[in-house]
Amino acid sequence: MNYICTHPDCPSALTGRRAGTCDGFLHSVETGAAVDGPGMRFVYFLSGCMFRCLYCHNPDTWKVGGGRRVSVEEALAEIAPYAGFLRRAGGVTISGGEPLVQAGFVGELLARLKADHRLHTALDTQGFLHRNLPDSWFDAMDLALLDIKHIDPEKHRALTACDVAPTLDCAQRLARLGKPMWIRHVLVPGMTDDPADLAKLAGFIADLGPAVERVEILPLHHLGAFKWKELGKPYALENTPTPTPQQLAAARTIFAGHGLAVF
Repeated sequence: MNYICTHPDCPSALTGRRAGTCDGFLHSVETGAAVDGPGMRFVYFLSGCMFRCLYCHNPDTWKVGGGRRVSVEEALAEIAPYAGFLRRAGGVTISGGEPLVQAGFVGELLARLKADHRLHTALDTQGFLHRNLPDSWFDAMDLALLDIKHIDPEKHRALTACDVAPTLDCAQRLARLGKPMWIRHVLVPGMTDDPADLAKLAGFIADLGPAVERVEILPLHHLGAFKWKELGKPYALENTPTPTPQQLAAARTIFAGHGLAVF
């Protein structure tokens, strides 16, 4: 793949190299993840994100160019010892941060994971930067874990500091391309749990058709709150409670009512 990323925050622009040979910036890896796609996953967490989600549990991944600078070959070397097992047990997920910030690096890495190791590939994204990419960029991606933060434009901007339209456009594009999706939505009491908003989101997802394999309603947690403090950033949701089992069940019922498989 010789895709040239034109987004100004992509490390291919930072390093002045073509995307076919560009380096990436890797925050960390996880070798045995069980919640980032089907089966057991090796997860690359990349640096760089334009969203500023109030509930983000990895604000240390926001900085473009943070973490370890690696080549595609170096990234592949990290997964090589596990490739045989992962072919049978799960696959690889590229997460962040927001991986599309590093679209050149990620596109080449996805293609090489397929060509060299024949691995199932998943991309954990909010899709905001998809418009910079040709359809062919998604050829080596088997599954999108698409995070839709909120369906209401004003509430989405208050929650993330970004517009929701590009994310919704990405969902429709992936459906058109026939790319399987798991849609993710974090339930935040008082912010993302209004039944009318959830019903509108469920309707939008249902209209995407069979490409949506499941919807995951994820409860707000505060496991990353300490990172905000370490970075000297105020954590606005410090006093926001996690959703109760009843609140989670009520939200899932709304999505199930639209014929969606809900987890």
